[in-house]
Amino acid sequence: MRSFLHAFLIIGLSIALGQPTLTAQDSTWKTLSKITFTKKYDELLGFKVDVPVFGAEVKKLDGKEITLRGYMIPVEGYRSHTEFIFSAFPYNMCFFCGGAGPETVMEVSSVTPVKYTTEPVTLKGILHLNDTDVNRLMYGLEKAKLVE
Repeated sequence: MRSFLHAFLIIGLSIALGQPTLTAQDSTWKTLSKITFTKKYDELLGFKVDVPVFGAEVKKLDGKEITLRGYMIPVEGYRSHTEFIFSAFPYNMCFFCGGAGPETVMEVSSVTPVKYTTEPVTLKGILHLNDTDVNRLMYGLEKAKLVE
């Protein structure tokens, strides 16, 4: 999964397209967008990478249970998943497809498998921030559960 994420991060960061707008119902995603970036040289990659600098409001959510609505981006086919990417936007507008920023996606590790759907779903889980591992997304949702 790491090499998959790494490849998509590099591709996604190299695409300079306009970002879609979040709506009022996406308040948690809006909070998560309160970040800036700084450049840092990565020894392994051999070039500078964008490293997230989380705003105070985002830092308050680290390690806390959050609930948010979004779209599943499967990483291993279209079936039930315990690990997948979760996006504020549908697949055709998500970060990996060039329509949004890296703050609009997160890695999910769910307690039980979540059946893939193209419709939006609501998840609840523990948010973790990542500003050190360039092979991972900046947000992770652990112990996630589907809210029905």
